[in-house]
Amino acid sequence: MLSLRHRWRLALPAAAGAAAIATILACTVPAQAALPGSDGVANYTGLTTAQRANLLSIARQTWNFYSLDIDAATGLPMDNITFAGGSATATSVGRYANPEDFAMYLWAVTSARDLRLISDGQAANRIRSVLTAVSHLANFNGLLYAWYDTSNGKVLTNPGQADCAPDVTPSTSTNCVFVPGEGNAWWASSLIIVREAFPQLAGLANKLLKPMNLGLFYDNGPETACNVNPATPGDQATGQQFFGYYVGVPQAQQPTGTNGAFYSDPRILAYIGMGLPAQPGSAPNGTDHQIPGNVWWKSWRILPPPSPAPGCAATDPDFSWIGGESRMTGSWQTYTDPQTGQQFQVWEAAFNYDGIKYIPTWAGGMFEALMPNLIVPETSWGTHSFGLADQRTVQLQIQYATHYLGYPVWGLSASSTADDSGNYNTYGVEGVGLPGKVASLPYFGTDPTASSPNLLLDQCGACSTEDVVTPYASFIALDAAPQQAYANIQKLRSLYPGLYGADGFFDAVNPTTGSVGHRILDLDDSMIMAALDNAINNRALQRDFARDPVSWAARTYLELEHNNALG
Repeated sequence: MLSLRHRWRLALPAAAGAAAIATILACTVPAQAALPGSDGVANYTGLTTAQRANLLSIARQTWNFYSLDIDAATGLPMDNITFAGGSATATSVGRYANPEDFAMYLWAVTSARDLRLISDGQAANRIRSVLTAVSHLANFNGLLYAWYDTSNGKVLTNPGQADCAPDVTPSTSTNCVFVPGEGNAWWASSLIIVREAFPQLAGLANKLLKPMNLGLFYDNGPETACNVNPATPGDQATGQQFFGYYVGVPQAQQPTGTNGAFYSDPRILAYIGMGLPAQPGSAPNGTDHQIPGNVWWKSWRILPPPSPAPGCAATDPDFSWIGGESRMTGSWQTYTDPQTGQQFQVWEAAFNYDGIKYIPTWAGGMFEALMPNLIVPETSWGTHSFGLADQRTVQLQIQYATHYLGYPVWGLSASSTADDSGNYNTYGVEGVGLPGKVASLPYFGTDPTASSPNLLLDQCGACSTEDVVTPYASFIALDAAPQQAYANIQKLRSLYPGLYGADGFFDAVNPTTGSVGHRILDLDDSMIMAALDNAINNRALQRDFARDPVSWAARTYLELEHNNALG
């Protein structure tokens, strides 16, 4: 069990050490940044030296959290720590973790090394310890299960519940046999970062990466030129990504639902899966990679109308009412896959809110849109596709939160609740208050139809709330909107002083009442560390990814796509 000792709370004086910080900033830009254009990653020039110095001081405070985040019993990073009421010592610890927790911790350690908060040797030791610990966890051909108990390393049913029995009967009703697609893609991404950032650990990272087959999460069923295939059970939209796989459950009983909303965080599965070489004997669709380019074209940016291909109008659902003619513009564009030469029709569309053209995420949260950009250089490679959509997401969040909701700050995204209950919730830009105030945005409750649609700002309807802002959302926006994000970070600190402490930002604040959720999540803090590394170090993590052979797929497809509806 981890001993939660009392910690000194030392804040960096605002005026102290300015010369030292300037020296650190002068040394933090990694050597690869001296070759602009060689990796296609644009130089980051969005912040002044003084602003970078201020962010570095935040990185120092944030890094303090990681002195407590490792479970001494196993060496695994834990999901969260709570300091109820702003306590100087931890009041509760989430001794569980998922593959994303492991992955983001490796990002955080890499960023701490880049920012010279720890030495290269210290960082390598931390990462080696976690990789070794993970190598001993139960897995399915290298793929990790949904949850682990960090106190003993056993597979966990759910956070706060019992460890899984070793002889559990395989079933779709239990997480004990569930391997998540997105979580394993993030885990794979961190191994790719490690092998580039720490050559001395490449062998260990590759050993863990080698058996992983992300193609397991690709729906390789029969495809047609239509959006769905009426010959499959439930008119399945084949060619998309499964959310996960239940080990030991017969294929016929596996869930058939796929992630059709491509502009969301699970797209990391496509970036990594399309780039990794196929496992021997398992190459899909004539390509030599784990996931073929089909997934890029068959997944939906916005729920589409019937495909224009012959015969599709009779079988494809018409989703065009979801966006509404008053708010959505779009057109079908033909793309030729660069690997197979196969042609695909893609519905390139955008919503329009207050003059901002954007692709809505599923639940309206910022991490759905911007999390992949922390390592995949979308804003450099996808200037007419997802990189542009990232910029529009920030504009939408700012406009809606500050102009419509009247909040002094913005950044709606899934996070802890703004209290010390230890709960977690989905927050996002939904537009639930717009119906009735804007004539073109009606709301008909939880069962919309084509004749009575809910024309909100996301794609799932009223599945989130809009009453909590999370600081990490501003940090992950630093790449797409540097000055606006920096100003919002400063405003969060000044307006809600209880939101910032010796370990950096707590996870959530109610912008109306000022109530704070005094919890720090490994995942959210690690996104902050990664974003700070990119902002201070000329997109260092993005460049780590860009140097790796896996990155060819993300760059190729991002540069190829051009969404005219975004402008």
